[in-house]
Amino acid sequence: MKKLHGVKLAHHKNTENSASVSLPLPKLLRIPMSMHIGAPCTPIVKPKDAVQMGQKIGDTDAFMAVPIHTGASGIVKEITTYRMANGRTCPMVVIETDGLQTVSTSVQPPKVTDKESFLQALRESGLVGMGGASFPTHVKLAPKQKVDTLVINAAECEPYITSDYRQMVEAPDEVIDGILQVLRWLEIPKAIIGIEANKPEAIRVLKEKSKAYPEITVYTLPTVYPQGAEKVLIYHTLGRVVMEGQLPADQGVIVMNVSSVAFVSRYLKTGMPMVQRMVTVDGDAVKKPCNVIVPMGTPVQDVLDFAACDMERVKKLLYGGPMMGIAIPDIMDPILKANNAILALEKFESPKASACIHCGRCVQACPLNLMPTEIAKAYRNRDAEALGKRKVTLCMNCGCCTYACPAKRPVAETNQLAKNFYLSSVQK
Repeated sequence: MKKLHGVKLAHHKNTENSASVSLPLPKLLRIPMSMHIGAPCTPIVKPKDAVQMGQKIGDTDAFMAVPIHTGASGIVKEITTYRMANGRTCPMVVIETDGLQTVSTSVQPPKVTDKESFLQALRESGLVGMGGASFPTHVKLAPKQKVDTLVINAAECEPYITSDYRQMVEAPDEVIDGILQVLRWLEIPKAIIGIEANKPEAIRVLKEKSKAYPEITVYTLPTVYPQGAEKVLIYHTLGRVVMEGQLPADQGVIVMNVSSVAFVSRYLKTGMPMVQRMVTVDGDAVKKPCNVIVPMGTPVQDVLDFAACDMERVKKLLYGGPMMGIAIPDIMDPILKANNAILALEKFESPKASACIHCGRCVQACPLNLMPTEIAKAYRNRDAEALGKRKVTLCMNCGCCTYACPAKRPVAETNQLAKNFYLSSVQK
């Protein structure tokens, strides 16, 4: 089978052998009411309320949304406003922790008897995709289309990030059990775990753990970025093409992140909702790179202090990896459900772009065979029809084009602007 294009990256997996540790409980949690792609939740607590670990503190009836819970016991200090990465705002519940970590009586293993109760339990857990998309899991697992394969995204192809890897090697039984639960309740016949070849220990462990389950296959992927992109992952594991405008379910597939499916196992056993996650902390300004388990709403500063980050050296601070990461504007910003890493970089320079030399390297690098130079031309001309013909909506902003460009042009950024322009044009 033909392999899709991409780029070879120096992975810098400095923390792959760093076992996960728990962050000391922060004095303050700043918990936004939006950690999913849908409408924000409404706070259901008020200032001076006492709260307990695992307690629901926000909810909404919106379809593409999940409730928000607190990862610590304490007192609600205030309800304020948080500006999200997309520029919009949502309410934020600020909790002063009491250090007791008293667990709410509402934390009980859910009673699951069929597909409907399974999906309802996942909604109540607050689970969203932990690979970065923040898509509510209970919605993803309820497609109208017939699904025959569950694909587990264990590629973790971004440089530096190892939180998914540590999940696989530290608690592989959670991964296998979570897969089996999804297969059972959704009546999906088989699952494929896709792991990049540069993670031999994770491949070995999961192959060993899945021996007793013929419905689960561990598939070794080439170490080429971006293996973790849904369309790329589906093609390389199943040979199926997700066309423009389609969802994976249209090709009979559901894709779940490996840490997400492991959470399913934990939640069904304990009833503790999604109140914490593992985060990789790395970068050349970090003295103690680590994988740390962090309560949602923990200020980034607390995590950086734990990793002994020298903030005076930091030139770029990111949620996520260097290819698709998002800049952190304020170190008091909180850790969210989709944040799998924090990078603090000193050796970072914004290169000065020069004129396009029409070398075609951006085209060669694109996994989806797009033509960034033609997209840029159509965008400059504000030609929505041409952008449609160039399939601009297929761009997943992986950054391969920018990485490959010898002229150091912001190719991926231009693609994203072009996509936004095209979508706004066709919606008018």
